[in-house]
Amino acid sequence: MSSLTIHANSHDYEVIIEEGIRHELLNYISSDYQKILIITDDKVSNIYLDDVISGLGNEFDPHITIVPAGESSKSMKQYERLLDACVEAQLDRRSLILALGGGMVGDLAGFVASTYLRGIDFIQMPTTILAHDSSVGGKVAINHQKGKNLIGSFYNPVKVIYDTGTLLTLPAEEIRSGYGEVIKHAFLSSPEWCNDLFQVSVGNLSSEQIKDDLMKGIKVKAGIVESDEREKGIRRYLNLGHTLAHAIEAELGYGKITHGEAVGIGLWFALRVSQRKLESSLPVDRYAEWLKSNHYPVEILKNLDVDTLLKRMKWDKKTVHQKINYVLLNQIGAPCVVGLSDQEIQTDLNLFIKEVSAT
Repeated sequence: MSSLTIHANSHDYEVIIEEGIRHELLNYISSDYQKILIITDDKVSNIYLDDVISGLGNEFDPHITIVPAGESSKSMKQYERLLDACVEAQLDRRSLILALGGGMVGDLAGFVASTYLRGIDFIQMPTTILAHDSSVGGKVAINHQKGKNLIGSFYNPVKVIYDTGTLLTLPAEEIRSGYGEVIKHAFLSSPEWCNDLFQVSVGNLSSEQIKDDLMKGIKVKAGIVESDEREKGIRRYLNLGHTLAHAIEAELGYGKITHGEAVGIGLWFALRVSQRKLESSLPVDRYAEWLKSNHYPVEILKNLDVDTLLKRMKWDKKTVHQKINYVLLNQIGAPCVVGLSDQEIQTDLNLFIKEVSAT
């Protein structure tokens, strides 16, 4: 078993990574809780819900609420529905919400936990590689039609229980999605790790490599969020690749591309802008080849309008004094935040889409 303690402002919490841990949940959940509500989606529930209920033993008789799989469930409609479920289950402040699923479920269930009765405990139980990022750090949110994660709060789980056995059933696009965030963490931290990942086919990963990459990524994020939990300073570095990614997701419609695939494309753009703006020496061409060889859907950019993307990017919570605060890299492991004007973004996007279209 691998574990790591995250030191948050509100409380410390443990991240536990172990294959098969879902069968032994009772050993990791306090018996002090009066009630448990499991929130999951209609795909994960078909595969893992029975295991989780069994893993709780006879100690608990959990309430279950299932939402439709996909990013579109991070909505006000589903949020209100889940609040209704909390009320109907008569959850109180001695109750627990267990978020079983990927990043969407964790964000949605966490936001419910943060607002119901002004906050009750919740545990993140991620079932995707992508969720190694979203399950740690305390950001919980739902989407608005104008942009991703515009309605949310900072609210930490009491524990993260990561059963790597659940990753064995992930489809190819979800593995790609997860490694879009993994390689982002590598660019934020380590040239050696980047080089190792460039040699990897995400369709042919061993469970041991996935576990190792997950722990590396969580450590990178933990080191940042422990210093800046509320995103006043260096936590912004974790947005590397995300400004364009969120614009792509919103413009295509949530669920048309996975979050991590969009981040992978957004990271490529950020590296190109870093070359132009900072004269950074970065392995951009090698990264672009890695994206293509692993079938990231870079071609979707050909059908998107630059002006529309720019408008979306300005809704992404990172605009100050009419400039977009963009996370760039001086070099691998040395991120910075640079204000970019509309004209700069338009020029860079046009060049980038031209580059992508030529491949």
